[in-house]
Amino acid sequence: MATMQLQSLTLSRSSTLSPPITVSSFIPISGRRSSGNLLHYAGIKLRHAAVTRFSGARIAPRISRVFCEAQDTAVEVAGVTDANWQSLVLESETPVLVEFWAPWCGPCRMIHPIIDELAKDYAGKLKFYKLNTDESPSTATRYGIRSIPTVIIFKNGEKKDAVIGAVSKTSLTKNIEKFL
Repeated sequence: MATMQLQSLTLSRSSTLSPPITVSSFIPISGRRSSGNLLHYAGIKLRHAAVTRFSGARIAPRISRVFCEAQDTAVEVAGVTDANWQSLVLESETPVLVEFWAPWCGPCRMIHPIIDELAKDYAGKLKFYKLNTDESPSTATRYGIRSIPTVIIFKNGEKKDAVIGAVSKTSLTKNIEKFL
């Protein structure tokens, strides 16, 4: 697999009065690659570039700078299957939130970033897992999952609460706080 590094990219704007934007190179946090994981980047630094106009006059670059700090925003929520359900969810000492989902489900893809954010916010207080209902149908059937996404909170091996559908982060937070 080839690796490419972006050094610089200039984006033109439709307006003739504003200069194009130049995107500087990415800054890798970790130089090591491991199978299945993507490289992590510190962010993209945007700066305005000076441009020469038709009359030959240069337009001075703008002073403002825009930074996109995207590091540490994505937390990989582990998957759980029929095989490891008992040990990871039912025998857990801490409360567990499980998202029942499928790859073809649009609302499931909408709720994934919310689950990832909550996993980061509640790290150490609550365990988070995702169960693919296509790959582990017996566990989904056991808990009566008929619509996805469904989020179930378990405490001491017992189902405590369930939320069906793509809901907001605040709604999920309220349900989580009841069991911590």
